[in-house]
Amino acid sequence: MSGCKHDVKISSFMLILILLLLIVIFFILSLTTGRYSFSLWTTLQELMSNKSGVYTLILVELRLPRSLVALIAGATLGLCGAAMQGLLRNPLASPGILGSSSGAALFAVIVLYFGFHGATQWLLPLAGMIGALAAIVLVFALTGKDSSITTIILAGVAINAIAAACISLAINLAPSPYAFRELALWTLGDLSKVSLPNVWLMLPTTLLGWGLLFGCGRGLNALSLGEQTASSMGINVTRLRWRIFLATALAVGAAVATVGVIGFIGLVVPHLLRPLIGYEPRRLLFVSALGGAVMLLIADIAVRILPSQVPLQVGVLTAIVGAPFFLYLIVQSRKVTP
Repeated sequence: MSGCKHDVKISSFMLILILLLLIVIFFILSLTTGRYSFSLWTTLQELMSNKSGVYTLILVELRLPRSLVALIAGATLGLCGAAMQGLLRNPLASPGILGSSSGAALFAVIVLYFGFHGATQWLLPLAGMIGALAAIVLVFALTGKDSSITTIILAGVAINAIAAACISLAINLAPSPYAFRELALWTLGDLSKVSLPNVWLMLPTTLLGWGLLFGCGRGLNALSLGEQTASSMGINVTRLRWRIFLATALAVGAAVATVGVIGFIGLVVPHLLRPLIGYEPRRLLFVSALGGAVMLLIADIAVRILPSQVPLQVGVLTAIVGAPFFLYLIVQSRKVTP
């Protein structure tokens, strides 16, 4: 038995090293991939010597923020997906199941619809974070403190439906074709318009959400044995539940507000990595964050190199890959259901 545990620890360590190496590789590729190709080493030398050129401008103003946001948002989605699946003990759960993603998207769409985002670039991501928190608060108000998981999920489904209907209404009533296109494309997820101020704005709430989730590992391990067993081990299940809800709202809200709605990363990544870490929820948190970063970096590189007359949105690509995988999970769950 001890030998098995030792093997799991070694495989987890190797998995983390592999994922970190992949992050470094794809982050560098993200910096050098695009319409204009250049030597990263030469451009960095120019940057260090304070020589300003076209390529240094492209690197600092366009590709570096895009790569950083892809890394941060991907890690957020993977981490929050693993936390929600561990909390609900369901591999089909996703970070936005309680309405945080839809709430963030709705508030951001409202800002876009009325043109408020023109006043300052900080307003759009800030509105998304407020929307995510508002959705979680509404779930809490509807269900109460000690409601069952089923009741909470149903409240989240209702809020998702209401937010989606309001977003569709805003797109339908868009005052101009340009506004219609801007609203529709934003809801599909896009990394092409982010800047360094977006990175600094999303970091505080993202890091706070990450910290709250990484502190939930022991509770999620205990919860995998059942709520009664977890309570007997000294875990306050209600407090753990709402801690994860709040952390998800903070982190996912910041990600959605910055890049739009990018689906399926939080669903696919934890499910792929779970068998490799011995099905332990606490270990799954960190590796899912790394895996989510890798997946979104790859998706963002792919939309830049795929031949198309119109640039493909990164959220569309993740959906094309993730939706069939989701159907596969449903088929597999039917096979194991008695």
